[in-house]
Amino acid sequence: MMKYENMAITVSELNSYIKEKLADDEYLSSLLIKGEISNFKHHYTGHMYFTLKDEKSLIKCVMFKTYAEKLDFTPRDGMKVFVLGSVSVFERDGIYQIYVQAIQEDGVGILYKKYEELKQKLEEKGYFDISHKQKIPQMPNIIGVLTSRNRFSNQRYYKCRHKKKSKC
Repeated sequence: MMKYENMAITVSELNSYIKEKLADDEYLSSLLIKGEISNFKHHYTGHMYFTLKDEKSLIKCVMFKTYAEKLDFTPRDGMKVFVLGSVSVFERDGIYQIYVQAIQEDGVGILYKKYEELKQKLEEKGYFDISHKQKIPQMPNIIGVLTSRNRFSNQRYYKCRHKKKSKC
């Protein structure tokens, strides 16, 4: 039997190696990327976390407090932007992301516009009108269950359904 111990590297070593390779790549060390912000979070530490996306793809981004403080606007979901940053690996999780140094507004993103247009269209049809809302009954007559196709979900539902005062 072969001794794999001598040939194997650790996960940490692999992530460190990938991070080093990305850092050595001049193209990835200073990029200007165009996209739309989604899942924006302004953390209490001052860091900003968001996803930058286009019609086909997305990438996670982080902007540390020292850079975030220099912004003259507050980023928000749906905002179309230009992002200046570098690609690197967050070694602990093995995730590559953009480390953002600057953001410039480029208007409202196409995906957000489409969302707002659809929302407006549905509002005009009265789908969000309060008069259409029904009170939720205290005891429903019918309960619908949506599960996956696997048997475990269905079995769990039926087991829980038949147990009294179950906390499933």
